[in-house]
Amino acid sequence: MSISPLKIIHLSSAHPDLDVRIFLKECRSLAKRFPNAEVHLVLSGVTERVEEGVHIHSVAARTGSRLKRMWQTVNEVYKKGMALDGAIYHLHDPELLRIALKLKRNGKRVIYDAHEDLPRQLLSKSYLPMRGMVSRLFEFYENYVVKRLDAVVTATPFIRDRFHKIHPRVIDINNYPLLSELAFDESTEERTHVCYIGGLTPIRGISQLVDAMQYTQTTLQLAGALDDVFKSKLSESAGWSKVVSSGHVNRKEALAIKQKAFAGIVTFLPFPNHINAQPNKIFEYMASGIPVIGSDFPMWKLLIEAQHVGLCVDPEDPKAIGEAIEYLRTNPEIAKTMGARGKKLVQDRFNWTVEEEKLVGCYTEILNE
Repeated sequence: MSISPLKIIHLSSAHPDLDVRIFLKECRSLAKRFPNAEVHLVLSGVTERVEEGVHIHSVAARTGSRLKRMWQTVNEVYKKGMALDGAIYHLHDPELLRIALKLKRNGKRVIYDAHEDLPRQLLSKSYLPMRGMVSRLFEFYENYVVKRLDAVVTATPFIRDRFHKIHPRVIDINNYPLLSELAFDESTEERTHVCYIGGLTPIRGISQLVDAMQYTQTTLQLAGALDDVFKSKLSESAGWSKVVSSGHVNRKEALAIKQKAFAGIVTFLPFPNHINAQPNKIFEYMASGIPVIGSDFPMWKLLIEAQHVGLCVDPEDPKAIGEAIEYLRTNPEIAKTMGARGKKLVQDRFNWTVEEEKLVGCYTEILNE
């Protein structure tokens, strides 16, 4: 008589294929560390396959209005997930909270993965009417559901501390870089530019960053998808002539950009969900051996300035950003020392190997209950 293998099911109705946190880190780690289990990942609009030990399943691609996408896709993800008949279900989107208690009623163990502090994020949505009330209502709903689940995984210590007030099993699994991201040769080429790699939206301080370039004697490699309307606005800036916009880049292309940079920029604006965030790009810049120019939020200053791996500036002050860029450009030995220190910290502390152990420990506890 054959015994069915333990099945671990990760569900996402909103994240893309090959998501860094979900697939590259969590699912691959679980497939490696639990070799007698099957790790499954349900997504929307992807190619079904088995990749690096992870069974990837798909429901129909999201179409129609935002509300329709959320409702219909969540229903399809739930149906597909239940058909797999797993033991543990790991939910990666706030919209999936709607099915969390249904999974519990079906005898499943459920983990909620809080990638963002969504109540604070909602406060930054200027287009959202009565966003303060919406934020409070969602936090009440999120807390009501989460306290009835088996565990909460969070992307930062700040989010962890928030959920600790309502749940006994909360663990922060930080988005630290994979050690494999360190496995490339040191560049011997001249470091000629600064870089920003990631989402290109106004709240990430991109307008101020472009404006800052007019105060520098270098160029900015701007990598990420940039919509036409925002690009047109940016092109009116006096700093645009010093910007090289690469569009979306893959991970290999991103590494190549960082290898030729003397600093990486992450000057997000002071919205509530940014101030206590821990952007992955900070650690990815550190992993690449380049100093970080970041926003002067208290948490970020403890990470960047207190660790002597970069500089923190007012993200709303283009001149201050430009002066920080020029300081590192004209002091290459200081920049090199900061970059080396950052890379060593990633090698020793801020890497996925450390976080993988925490993830495995959480799963082991739940499975042993």
